[in-house]
Amino acid sequence: MAHLLGADRVTLALGTRVLLDALSLGLDDGQRIGVVGPNGAGKSTLLRVLAGVQEPDDGRVTRAGGTRLAMLDQRDDLPPGTVLDVVHGTADAHEWASDSRIRAVHAGLLPDVALDADVSTLSGGQRRRVALAALLVRDDEVLVLDEPTNHLDVEGVAWLAEHLNQRFGRGSGALVVVTHDRWFLDAVCTRTWEVHDGVVDQYEGGYAAYVLARAERARSAAVTEEKRQNLLRKELAWLRRGAPARTSKPKFRLDAASALIADEPPPRDQVELSKMATARLGKDVLDLEDVTVALGGRTLLDDVTWRIGPGDRYGLVGVNGAGKTTLLRLLSGRLTPDAGRVKRGKTIRVAELRQDVEDLDELADLRVVEVVEREKRSVVVGGKELTASQLVERLGFTKDRARTPVRDLSGGERRRLSLLRLLVGEPNVLLLDEPTNDLDTDTLAALEDLLDGWPGTLIVVSHDRYLLERVCDRQVALLGDGALRDLPGGVEEYLTLRRAGLAASSSATPDPAVSSSAAPETPALSAADARAARKEVARIERRLAKIAELEAALHVALAAQATDHEAVQRLDAELRALAAERDELESAWLEAATLTD
Repeated sequence: MAHLLGADRVTLALGTRVLLDALSLGLDDGQRIGVVGPNGAGKSTLLRVLAGVQEPDDGRVTRAGGTRLAMLDQRDDLPPGTVLDVVHGTADAHEWASDSRIRAVHAGLLPDVALDADVSTLSGGQRRRVALAALLVRDDEVLVLDEPTNHLDVEGVAWLAEHLNQRFGRGSGALVVVTHDRWFLDAVCTRTWEVHDGVVDQYEGGYAAYVLARAERARSAAVTEEKRQNLLRKELAWLRRGAPARTSKPKFRLDAASALIADEPPPRDQVELSKMATARLGKDVLDLEDVTVALGGRTLLDDVTWRIGPGDRYGLVGVNGAGKTTLLRLLSGRLTPDAGRVKRGKTIRVAELRQDVEDLDELADLRVVEVVEREKRSVVVGGKELTASQLVERLGFTKDRARTPVRDLSGGERRRLSLLRLLVGEPNVLLLDEPTNDLDTDTLAALEDLLDGWPGTLIVVSHDRYLLERVCDRQVALLGDGALRDLPGGVEEYLTLRRAGLAASSSATPDPAVSSSAAPETPALSAADARAARKEVARIERRLAKIAELEAALHVALAAQATDHEAVQRLDAELRALAAERDELESAWLEAATLTD
């Protein structure tokens, strides 16, 4: 493989702290590198040095002659002008409109962004997607991306992963990406760099392979950090039990982890937690009955009924603007529905983690541990009593950081502290709105471990597929049509439904997000026909989920038998047959779903 980029004994210090210490590494053609590490370890600094944006204090960065490199920064500092100016510059429309690759970038990232809109009028999420699009329409050999999944929903993350795999999967060019999205790391990356203490440890494979390798290194080195090892073993045990779609990407066999996780119980005892939740909550928790909510002239929830019981753990996904945060506001009691009612159990105590953490501003002069102690000095988690200082340490605050004033905390640390304040209040219903924002992978693992032993009802809104699958038992979706749909097949089923919905909208004129009263009148169905249509929709959704599993397994088999020409032909034929069946089922789903509306 051709060498593209290299760092030779690079050193860089920030104040008295050394972020990169005589670091040497290289980037070759075909590599897709995921960069992980604690917040503040120097991940973004490493990317800026490799991209030539920041000069090291010592050492040098070399680049093969003629190699073109582009970098996506976290700040999204867009130049003034329209979206078209930022993405395509002075290029004539016919130059880019005739390129199918560029049209795919437009469709994947800018479907709701007007090309003639001034970038100063865009939302944070739209600015991020415009910055990404401006990078991806170019033809650079090396892409350096700093948190590209920020502000992207589940669908956008899936699109970006597929795009990067297609672009760099043929062994041409290279990718370096910093992200806390562990599903994305597994879906895209073939190698992992862990930045810590001024050095970079290198691992083969994506996130799952990285977790295994860290656990093995810890065992072979007789590491005494028992808490950290236990977290890694628990995560490995979950990965080993995981669905094929999650374990197909790593370039190793998870069976190799058997010795490490042989005695590791499941991440949580669902039966025991359900008993504890029922004891704390009773049988009634939260019921939405025939609820309708309209905001800004749009019907976000249309006659929705949802019954949430003790110990239920739901992940909520949906398109931007579909009403996910609105639904959390209903459940928390901050919003009253336009029609229907929200029925609450007599013993429920709801705590809500919002996307902003402005509630900490009034506590700016207090230290981290003092903020938690003001709520409560101890709390029981997973059957064990933890003091405030122990709880703070468990969620990633070192002894030094635990004594830090709130005003000096980073965004990720403020988010962790907000969550700790909620947990020590011992609520029995927890609503989390994008809890993973600004958190590194180790902190996410600690957060998930904490939630494993939490005996209550949990509702999580997140674009982090890994977190949703890890801490939630079921997923539901808002697709923008006012309905709340159950997802037996999880996030994969949601993406399938979205693809079907987009295919339908391209040939239909009504806006799917508006109230059904604005739609053309259709002949009324009998109750029996409506029931039959709903059963057909459920059957098709189950089969689509099964097809997704089969396709994932076939991709694994293809990778394992890449040198066997006959086997590749046979497996490829099976994949094409499944794709054809999926297309037919999606068409049938659209027809049946229309009858259920």
